[in-house]
Amino acid sequence: MFTEEQNKLLSAPLVAQHVKTREQGGRQVSYVEGWHVIAEANRIFGFGSWSRETTETKCVSEKPREIGRDKVPGFGVTYIARVRVIVLAGGASISREGCGAGHGIDRDLGLAHESALKESETDAMKRALMTFGNPFGLALYDKEQANVVDKVAESTLRFFSECEVRIAKFTDIKSLQVWWQSEKNLKDIRDFGLDQGQLDKIKALVIARRDQLKPKTRSAA
Repeated sequence: MFTEEQNKLLSAPLVAQHVKTREQGGRQVSYVEGWHVIAEANRIFGFGSWSRETTETKCVSEKPREIGRDKVPGFGVTYIARVRVIVLAGGASISREGCGAGHGIDRDLGLAHESALKESETDAMKRALMTFGNPFGLALYDKEQANVVDKVAESTLRFFSECEVRIAKFTDIKSLQVWWQSEKNLKDIRDFGLDQGQLDKIKALVIARRDQLKPKTRSAA
């Protein structure tokens, strides 16, 4: 249902610079922030092609507690939420759901509730979007984080993916050859630092596309 370009974006690795960490339960937890996940959804799906709907919220804990080093009196609140994300693709809608939790700590009970509710909705949205691919945090569920790359590597992979898409769009051999041999393309290959394996694969794609575009010869009757 998604376009070829969208499929490539969804399967692209997660850039390490977008990954944050926090301590939770005595260990470091990796995550992506809510604003970044929304920005990625806008970039990949389009501003008007996706939406989110909070289908359920529930306060599961509300207790007085001490806050900070000074141990001032306050409140701790926890919410759980379920969010549905709907994406429009190829004339159809794709629906995914996620559950999340949020915690609010504040001297003011109302503010503690507000903070916990918002956090639970954001967490549920991230879990729903995560099912679409690495850019939304799926890569973090792999303990090895093999699909988390630094920014330089990500730029190289993105250029490689763009080349794949561009090659497939050529409709005549001459235009394909002009692009492949152009000084700009050769410079881009050098600047983005493609390794030999990536370069060989692009060459193979160019040759395959050239063969596809060759006029078909008719056999004699």
